[in-house]
This record gives sequence, structure tokens and C-alpha cells, in this order.
Amino acid sequence: MKLQTLVQHAYEASLQAIEGSKLLLLHPESRYRSMVVARFLIDSPRPVFYYAMGPYDINLSAFVSGFAHDLADQNPLFGRRLNQMGIDAHSERQSELLSALLEDLASASREPYFLILDEYDACDTANDVQAFLEQVFLNLPEHCQVIINSRTMPRLPWAALVAQHHAVLLRDTEVTLHDPFRTQTQEALAHLSIQGLGIENVTKDDQLVENWEGHLPRLLLVFALERPVVTRAEICQAFWLELDSDQAVNVFHVTKRRLHKALDFDVLVHQDGYYQVNPRVVVDYDIHQFVEALLEARSVPPEAAETAWQRVVELYSGPFLQNHNEAWIETQRRAYRAGYLEAMISIARLRLQSERPELALRILLQATTEDAEVEELHREIMRIYAQLGRRSEAAAHYQALVEALRLRRIEPEPETQVLYQSLME
Repeated sequence: MKLQTLVQHAYEASLQAIEGSKLLLLHPESRYRSMVVARFLIDSPRPVFYYAMGPYDINLSAFVSGFAHDLADQNPLFGRRLNQMGIDAHSERQSELLSALLEDLASASREPYFLILDEYDACDTANDVQAFLEQVFLNLPEHCQVIINSRTMPRLPWAALVAQHHAVLLRDTEVTLHDPFRTQTQEALAHLSIQGLGIENVTKDDQLVENWEGHLPRLLLVFALERPVVTRAEICQAFWLELDSDQAVNVFHVTKRRLHKALDFDVLVHQDGYYQVNPRVVVDYDIHQFVEALLEARSVPPEAAETAWQRVVELYSGPFLQNHNEAWIETQRRAYRAGYLEAMISIARLRLQSERPELALRILLQATTEDAEVEELHREIMRIYAQLGRRSEAAAHYQALVEALRLRRIEPEPETQVLYQSLME
């Protein structure tokens, strides 16, 4: 097949893959990723803004200055809020800087657009840039979608981003998930099976590991699995934010030694300033299996959809690390819960299509026990009650929702209120 045709297929796959997501990574193993970027710049069906990372993006202030300058060349009005802050303040006022950049991105175009971040690996060592861009990606304006081209895997929690439909990874024409343990090039040191959904546990070579000396070594292992690589500073910030730097580093090394002692080998390795799970270990991580099942369910033909979505539900053993409530755990938990609820809603809709409303209602009510705050669930429940001729139950369900939200001093979403009014007319 001609190169031009292969690039065209990869470009079309990119357009299709990013639909419904905010972030597209052209996987580092993609053969045509740079050519796909060129196609976006030439043939994109919507406006494109482009920024190439470079060796000058060594810190947050330098990145923001360069980014604002280059995008202002493409849209002279870009950067008004950033310029109001003053460049010298960038590194010290990150929350204000984030708000300013998001406002400028929101006003960059009135219509949906792509923002391409090329040569993303050029900022791999700029830790403040990496942390800042992660917050940007999580809070993008509705009409902005980001495309990343990188020679290395960006240090983002890819499984969680994919689970909540926020990101998609594309290897040429294949939607995929980053799993560095899928293939082994050397003799394995050990085979680890790690459960992060529900109550966490670890087995090594089919034997349950129990001598942990506390829960932190287990959590450290899971934390390292959630990203391609992590820095010591990222670990300390997630686990011991209340400690000063020296204390946090000391506790980290104690925890790491306990982890290695529990598994009887160095499961975390350090290279070029990053920690990662030893690539010579065979790892079965239930999170990866869960998210891969999600990806499959999103892509199968209609006749196979219910079975595929049911597989997702079966793999969801419970909330992520359910007995812990650290901030980073809560963030990941919301992401995987979103994937589970997507599966439950999808099954319910399929049962509605096959005229099984009672079964659809049952699964939606079950889903609310996992997360009662997702209003899409409640709207579906109200619609089914109305369809079954049980308007009083639809009204009672809405009133219960209103009361629950009132305790949090918020009101139902406008879409929920409109639905209630229409059902009661």
C-alpha cells in the first residue's frame, strides 16, 4: 500500500478517534504521527492552532511565554488574559495562570478547534510544565481538543483519562492503551497480579503477598502503575504533602524499601530521574484489563455490544482502592467509576431498545448505589418511570434528587429540570 494511502488512513482514524474526547495522543510507536500532524495543518475540517515544544521550554514561565507568543502569531487576540498577569508572575501564581490560559483558550476561536502540541517530549524534564499541562488538559474549554505528538509517553494517567472518555491513544489506525508490560524481551523476574479495583491485593507468582508492613508500600506500587513514569517529587506530593521535603524523601525511601522487601526484589527502578515498575516484571493489572474492555465495548458492532458492556461491569470489582481516601486515589476513583457507569447506562439503553424497560430500570437503580450524583442516571430513570406509566415514581425520584442536592447547596442541572417539567405536563 502506498505511503500516501497509509497516512490518509491514519489521519482519518485520528479524526474519528478524537470524536467525543478532549485529548488525542498520537502514540510514540505510530509510524506516521508526524505526517498525520502535517495533514491536520493542511486539511483539518476545523481551525488548528499549533505549538512545537522546544529546548527553551525548560520551565513554566518559559513555556507560557513561548506558547502565548506563537499562538498570538496565529490569532493576534490570543493571550490577553496571560499578558494581564505579567510574565514574571507566571511561576509563582500557577492557579491564576491556569485560569488565565484556559480563558485565552476559550476565546481563541468561536467554533470548535484543534490545538496541536508537537514535539511534546521536549518538555519531558520540565516537571512544572508537565504538572501544569495536566491541569490544562483536565479543564479544557468545551470547543477545544488537544492533539499531542511525542516520541515518549507523556507522564499522564492514561488509563484513567481513557476510562472517563477524556483521552484516546492512537497507534497509526488502532485505538490502544499504554501497557508497557504486555510484551517481555527478557526473562521475567516475577509475575505480579495486582488488583486496584475494590480491595487491593497483590500476588507474586500465584502466591498472595501479605507481609507489607503497612498499606503504603501497596499504594506506592499502584501509584507507579497509574503513569508511565513518576518522579520522586510527584510521589512525595501525592503521599506526604504535609511533610517538609527532607521528611517526605526519608519516608519515601523507607516505604520503597518495605515494598522491595515484601516482594523480595526491586520492583521500582530508577533511571534518568524517574521511577517506574521494573520492565522485567510480568504485570497483570486489573485496571488495564478493565479499560481495555471499555475500549472494546465502545467499538464493537451493535449485535455484540451488550455482551461487551457486561464484560466491563464484571471486571469492575468495586471503587478504586476502596478502603483509602487520599486525594490522588479519589481522582482516579472518579475516572474508573465513570467508565463503570458508562457501561451500566449503555446496557440499560440496549435493554430499552429491545423493549425490556424493567430490566433497564433495575440496572440504572443499581448504578446509583455506586454514584448517586450523576444526573444522567437520574434522567434515564425518570424517563423509564414515565414510559412505564409510573409518573408518580418519576416525580418522587426527582424530588429525592432535589433534596439530596439541596444538602450540597446546588440545584439540579437545567437538563434535569426541563425533563421533569416535560414529564409532569
